[in-house]
Amino acid sequence: MRIWFHKHTVEGRLPLLDTWYREHLDAIKGPDTEIDIKTLPAQTYPSNTPFGLVGHHAAQVLFSEHFAHSAVAAERAGYDAWVVAAGQDPGLRDARHLAAIPTLGYGETAFHLSAMSGYRFGLLGFMPPLQEPIRANITRYGLDSSLASYEVVPGGWDGVHRALEGDDDLFLTTYTEAAERAAKAGAEVIIPAEGIPNEILWNRGIRELHGLPVVDPAGLAVKFAELSVTLQRLGIFNRSRAGYWFHRPDPEITHHLEKVFLGSTL
Repeated sequence: MRIWFHKHTVEGRLPLLDTWYREHLDAIKGPDTEIDIKTLPAQTYPSNTPFGLVGHHAAQVLFSEHFAHSAVAAERAGYDAWVVAAGQDPGLRDARHLAAIPTLGYGETAFHLSAMSGYRFGLLGFMPPLQEPIRANITRYGLDSSLASYEVVPGGWDGVHRALEGDDDLFLTTYTEAAERAAKAGAEVIIPAEGIPNEILWNRGIRELHGLPVVDPAGLAVKFAELSVTLQRLGIFNRSRAGYWFHRPDPEITHHLEKVFLGSTL
């Protein structure tokens, strides 16, 4: 089984983070699963992270197109499933309509499993601008009643940057305090709102904060991708090809439109 795992960062800008992702996915994948980690084009941004861009929907429109198109590329390259590993699930909805392989999102998978298990979840995020699109996604997923609290972590930005340089103290302190506030608001599990804090927590072996289980959305999306592929192969749960949203035009038409609007086929 081959999974295309798409991050919202550029490969090589934070080598330690790249290593953490690789070790993380290798630890949780099935024995017959191959995961290829894909990233943004190197020229997307000049800094170490895309933090200055992801807070603008105007930029997110372009990011979403990139991610959705990558799902098509994954299907045509023979991948069995596609995962977008960013908390705001950029491009997920269109990816699901463009590609026939299972398409999974970081946020959507964690939110739905928590709700399906009867847990109210607390989100801990370090980027204030992402609260708006992530909350909008939760509403669109019909899960407002399962969200107990969205905590924007004070000092979270500095804590994440320091943790990426090996100093965890501020990160662990502020995230534990945020988990305590989420617990007081009724949260029964904690979900890291963004991918980088999730990798810090995973790498440090932190599976609980203030006594609440910490969900691993990246690992969860991969395991659900594996499950989705298995269910499809067994004929237990297949993708619909009916209706406006999921019926696709003939490949010749699709390729023609791609050439017109994108300059080449995906």
